[in-house]
Amino acid sequence: MSALAEGGAVPDVLVPHWLTAAEREELRTVVRRALDAGAVHPLAAFHLADVLTELHVATARDVVWPSSAARVRRVTGWGADVLPVRLSARELASVLELSALAPALRTALCQDRV
Repeated sequence: MSALAEGGAVPDVLVPHWLTAAEREELRTVVRRALDAGAVHPLAAFHLADVLTELHVATARDVVWPSSAARVRRVTGWGADVLPVRLSARELASVLELSALAPALRTALCQDRV
């Protein structure tokens, strides 16, 4: 562990948002359409591209280390398709600014499933 320089930039904290396969696919579709339309601010586009990357990483992470998410699903009773999608506050804010984001998905991203 290293100390941060005083007054230096603080790294983004990635917070897991536990989403079903359908929610992840919906998020992927909404983000991809927003990027393809080119109607988002360039900085938001950068963060949205990171969201697409994390959606792929979340799936790969579960293939490589399946026991981590499986333990959480077992304890919570969530379905086998629920995976953590780790987003920074900036990435989440960029997603929440998308008008095409469905209310149910917005709710899933803004609250715990418990």
